[in-house]
Amino acid sequence: METFALERGNAPLLISLPHNGSYIPDDLSRRLRPPARRAPDTDWHVAQLYEPLARELGASVIKPVVSRYVVDLNRPADGHALYPGRRETGLVPTIGFDGEPLYLDSQEPGADEIDQRIETWWRPYHQALAEEIARLKAQHGHVVLWDGHSIRSHVPMLFEGRLPDFNLGTADGASCGADLQWSLTGVMEAQSRYDFVLNGRFKGGYITRHYGQPEAGIQAVQLELAQCQYMHEESFAWDATKAPMVQGTIRQLLQKCLE
Repeated sequence: METFALERGNAPLLISLPHNGSYIPDDLSRRLRPPARRAPDTDWHVAQLYEPLARELGASVIKPVVSRYVVDLNRPADGHALYPGRRETGLVPTIGFDGEPLYLDSQEPGADEIDQRIETWWRPYHQALAEEIARLKAQHGHVVLWDGHSIRSHVPMLFEGRLPDFNLGTADGASCGADLQWSLTGVMEAQSRYDFVLNGRFKGGYITRHYGQPEAGIQAVQLELAQCQYMHEESFAWDATKAPMVQGTIRQLLQKCLE
């Protein structure tokens, strides 16, 4: 089966949605605890948010099939921590965002299985991501990589209290130029519907940090959305009333990436 889907555009903008996938192979699902089989930590509906905007703006979109429970595409393949000193779920998670075990007793993957998941799912996604960045940069001389994410608004294991609605991450300014960062911040400051933070709890994961090379014409930005603003967090259902307003703000942010 295909491990990811890539829809190519011709604008200098690539949207990566590394946690959009919810597929868990049957042989793995049987080893998970029943609550984990629903893949509750999926970035639900982010493709539904972004794909219409990508087509409108001519951007490329890449998204995986597989759930982050199989392998987390926004983690480095060597498994090193993104936020040292904080509790994390890791490259091949064994706990969920609620801190509870994902696997039944004695069913966690060993080193060989982890390596196989990296080769089967992680490497193809990153090879395609790198190739699409190179194609767009060759065409335009520059490219913006936008890494789209979402998460429940309350995840005590990861952060205290309620997460801001829009969480922009630029690796503390290392993954994109100051002008773009200021432009994106300006979009958020000009509206009053959503609260936001820049480089707060989410500064950008492996994709933002690894591929963002502003000095080489490759800028990378991560957006982590609070799911309560476009979906129902308990049922995972899309909220057709709220979602269009979120899309409108994302559109403005993506347009700044193209200016």
